[in-house]
Amino acid sequence: MTVPVMKQVLEENPEVQIVFVTNKNWGALCAGIPRLIFFPADVKGEHKGIPGLYRLFRSVSRQYKITAIADLHNVLRSKIIRTFFRFSGKPVAAIDKGRAAKKALTSKENKVLQPVISTIERYALVFRQLGLKCTMGHQPVFAPQALPERVLAVTGAKGTQQWIGLAPFATYREKMYPLEKMEIVLAELLKTGNQRVLLFGGGKKEVELLNAMAERYPRAQVVAGRFSLQEEMALISQLNVMISMDSANMHLASLYGVPVISVWGATHPFAGFMGYGQSDANAVQITDLSCRPCSVFGNKPCFRGDHACMEWIKPAQIVEKVISAVG
Repeated sequence: MTVPVMKQVLEENPEVQIVFVTNKNWGALCAGIPRLIFFPADVKGEHKGIPGLYRLFRSVSRQYKITAIADLHNVLRSKIIRTFFRFSGKPVAAIDKGRAAKKALTSKENKVLQPVISTIERYALVFRQLGLKCTMGHQPVFAPQALPERVLAVTGAKGTQQWIGLAPFATYREKMYPLEKMEIVLAELLKTGNQRVLLFGGGKKEVELLNAMAERYPRAQVVAGRFSLQEEMALISQLNVMISMDSANMHLASLYGVPVISVWGATHPFAGFMGYGQSDANAVQITDLSCRPCSVFGNKPCFRGDHACMEWIKPAQIVEKVISAVG
């Protein structure tokens, strides 16, 4: 979600260059954006602990003339690094995560069910605090990419088919639609001859589950675990629609303006994490459940014990929105 904001900052401030210090695995997200420099941080290795963070600070400082710091994370690690820069006389701005409003939104009692400031806007505010222009719109960050040869060897050419991405997993159970019900969604979507469903995920267990599902539906194809992030992003850019939980695939598809049918359980779009440029009308959720949302990130166990927020969603609700999105 930082990428759309950084691109907008660079477009509106042509004299600015951004050195983006983040997880070493996310370099592909920065490709093709002029004056956005990816600087990998290895916080589990070379840059671990306070000595490692100081090495990171020194490395960035030696290679680039840093004039200001935008802390888009505001956690212990980023606070330590920004302190090093502040001691060297650099102005610093940090994200306000709006914890009080989010606590009220997720409270069991006296819940305040109102949207908070979106995370996209919170990132934009950080850059504005540093005196930079940043007026967010809803245009896709990237244009669709041609499929690399390695991807084409697996998927073949798209032709006139409608490609539907299906990413049924999330970090926490409370953010996942039951897999057996998602299989009903898959079966319904494949009743139409011109549609093909590509199954996304990550990790050995997820790939095994997706492979088992694909064996029952020949026009569903597992792409999880087969490509690099850059190749997978190119594939996502060619989708007609993505079905996703409140998870990374929603945000990756959003970078290309791909409509996302997002499924929400314990979490809620009101917490500010809807995909960039996505329509609230494409969110699938139970709106009359008083316990929703029970957490911002979906990392708290269901206190009801029945996962009603996901279990009560009917497969037909998801199918209907997908069909509407692909026309």
